[in-house]
Amino acid sequence: MEYVYAALLLHKLDKEVNEANLSSVVKASGAEVNEAQVKSLVAALADVDINEAVKAAPVAVAAAAPAAEAASDAPAKEEKKEEPKNEEAAMEGLSSLFG
Repeated sequence: MEYVYAALLLHKLDKEVNEANLSSVVKASGAEVNEAQVKSLVAALADVDINEAVKAAPVAVAAAAPAAEAASDAPAKEEKKEEPKNEEAAMEGLSSLFG
Protein backbone atom coordinates (compact mmCIF):
# COMPACT_ATOMS: atom_id res chain seq x y z
CA MET A 1 0.00 0.00 0.00
CA GLU A 2 2.86 2.35 0.77
CA TYR A 3 4.02 2.02 -2.84
CA VAL A 4 0.67 3.22 -4.17
CA TYR A 5 0.66 6.12 -1.73
CA ALA A 6 4.18 7.01 -2.82
CA ALA A 7 3.12 6.95 -6.48
CA LEU A 8 0.13 9.18 -5.71
CA LEU A 9 2.34 11.59 -3.80
CA LEU A 10 4.82 11.78 -6.68
CA HIS A 11 1.99 12.36 -9.12
CA LYS A 12 0.48 15.08 -6.93
CA LEU A 13 3.85 16.86 -6.83
CA ASP A 14 4.19 16.57 -10.62
CA LYS A 15 7.22 14.30 -10.26
CA GLU A 16 7.89 11.37 -12.55
CA VAL A 17 6.69 8.04 -11.14
CA ASN A 18 9.77 5.94 -11.76
CA GLU A 19 11.69 3.32 -9.78
CA ALA A 20 14.23 5.75 -8.31
CA ASN A 21 11.66 8.31 -7.16
CA LEU A 22 9.30 5.66 -5.82
CA SER A 23 12.12 3.98 -3.87
CA SER A 24 13.20 7.33 -2.45
CA VAL A 25 9.73 8.18 -1.17
CA VAL A 26 9.24 4.74 0.38
CA LYS A 27 12.67 4.93 2.06
CA ALA A 28 11.89 8.41 3.35
CA SER A 29 8.73 7.08 4.98
CA GLY A 30 10.81 4.62 6.99
CA ALA A 31 9.53 1.51 5.22
CA GLU A 32 11.81 -1.13 3.76
CA VAL A 33 11.89 -1.02 -0.05
CA ASN A 34 11.05 -4.16 -1.99
CA GLU A 35 12.55 -3.62 -5.44
CA ALA A 36 10.28 -6.22 -7.05
CA GLN A 37 7.18 -4.38 -5.85
CA VAL A 38 8.60 -1.06 -7.02
CA LYS A 39 9.30 -2.45 -10.51
CA SER A 40 5.89 -4.11 -10.64
CA LEU A 41 4.03 -0.93 -9.71
CA VAL A 42 5.99 1.25 -12.13
CA ALA A 43 5.26 -1.26 -14.92
CA ALA A 44 1.57 -1.41 -13.97
CA LEU A 45 1.26 2.38 -13.98
CA ALA A 46 3.06 2.83 -17.30
CA ASP A 47 -0.16 2.98 -19.35
CA VAL A 48 -2.43 4.40 -16.64
CA ASP A 49 -3.66 8.00 -16.63
CA ILE A 50 -3.53 8.61 -12.89
CA ASN A 51 -5.75 11.71 -13.11
CA GLU A 52 -8.52 9.70 -14.75
CA ALA A 53 -8.10 6.82 -12.31
CA VAL A 54 -8.39 9.16 -9.33
CA LYS A 55 -11.45 10.88 -10.80
CA ALA A 56 -13.16 7.54 -11.47
CA ALA A 57 -12.45 6.04 -8.04
CA PRO A 58 -14.73 8.22 -5.84
CA VAL A 59 -17.60 7.90 -8.30
CA ALA A 60 -17.53 4.12 -8.09
CA VAL A 61 -17.42 4.19 -4.29
CA ALA A 62 -20.16 6.81 -4.04
CA ALA A 63 -22.40 4.89 -6.44
CA ALA A 64 -21.92 1.64 -4.53
CA ALA A 65 -22.69 3.14 -1.11
CA PRO A 66 -26.42 3.88 -1.65
CA ALA A 67 -26.94 0.45 -3.20
CA ALA A 68 -25.24 -1.23 -0.25
CA GLU A 69 -27.27 0.86 2.19
CA ALA A 70 -30.52 -0.01 0.44
CA ALA A 71 -29.61 -3.68 0.46
CA SER A 72 -28.81 -3.56 4.17
CA ASP A 73 -32.08 -1.71 4.96
CA ALA A 74 -34.35 -4.12 3.09
CA PRO A 75 -33.82 -7.17 5.33
CA ALA A 76 -34.10 -5.05 8.46
CA LYS A 77 -37.53 -3.77 7.39
CA GLU A 78 -38.73 -7.27 6.56
CA GLU A 79 -37.59 -8.56 9.95
CA LYS A 80 -39.45 -5.77 11.73
CA LYS A 81 -42.65 -6.65 9.87
CA GLU A 82 -42.35 -10.33 10.77
CA GLU A 83 -41.75 -9.72 14.48
CA PRO A 84 -45.25 -8.36 15.23
CA LYS A 85 -46.82 -11.34 13.44
CA ASN A 86 -44.76 -13.70 15.56
CA GLU A 87 -45.74 -11.77 18.71
CA GLU A 88 -49.41 -11.85 17.72
CA ALA A 89 -49.23 -15.58 17.11
CA ALA A 90 -47.55 -16.06 20.47
CA MET A 91 -50.22 -14.00 22.22
CA GLU A 92 -52.97 -16.00 20.53
CA GLY A 93 -51.28 -19.19 21.68
CA LEU A 94 -51.10 -17.90 25.24
CA SER A 95 -54.74 -16.79 25.22
CA SER A 96 -55.85 -20.21 24.07
CA LEU A 97 -54.14 -21.71 27.10
CA PHE A 98 -56.06 -19.46 29.46
CA GLY A 99 -59.19 -19.01 27.43
